[in-house]
Amino acid sequence: MTNDKQQMTNDQYFDKINYLMRSRRSTKPRLLNGKKIEDEIIWQILENANWAPTHCLTQPWRFKVFTQAGLTKLANFQADLYKKQTPEAKFSADKYERMKSNVLKASHVIVICMKRQENEILPEIEEIEAVACSVQNMALTAAAYGLCSFWGSGGVTYTDELKEFLGLGEKDRCLGYLYLGYSDTPAQISKRSPISEKVEWMDKAE
Repeated sequence: MTNDKQQMTNDQYFDKINYLMRSRRSTKPRLLNGKKIEDEIIWQILENANWAPTHCLTQPWRFKVFTQAGLTKLANFQADLYKKQTPEAKFSADKYERMKSNVLKASHVIVICMKRQENEILPEIEEIEAVACSVQNMALTAAAYGLCSFWGSGGVTYTDELKEFLGLGEKDRCLGYLYLGYSDTPAQISKRSPISEKVEWMDKAE
């Protein structure tokens, strides 16, 4: 009886995990409503990020958490940098305003960084992959708490100016922003083509 009960509990657990992974959605920053998330929940999200897979335990993820007045600082920086770097003929006033306003609609913006190991013991791509795993952990944790998230990597993400703004080293990288918040109209619909179209079983000797 105990084994049956334990098995039922395991089945329910895996059902929840499967549902969480398949129901997670990315909600664009413009759809967030500015409602604040408790810092304790943000720490839980960060703690789970810290348990991502990491080759040789290099743990290359680093996070800069912007909230409250920090959001305004980040928004102004990226909007002003866009204006400075964009030729007048290509400058978009609408994009400039979005870069200033969308950040402010989030509760927290976690800027995702990769700390390159000084001895470069691993290929850089493996460190980037580890950081990507940590972001997935954060996105799933946010979904479990009923929060919206969006991993964005456009705009000024890969500029040297942003690296300097964040205080990153020469070989470190910024890999984007994770916007976190609430929304009155969160994303709910997504689709995937069948996994069978993306898998090849290699089970023959010849």
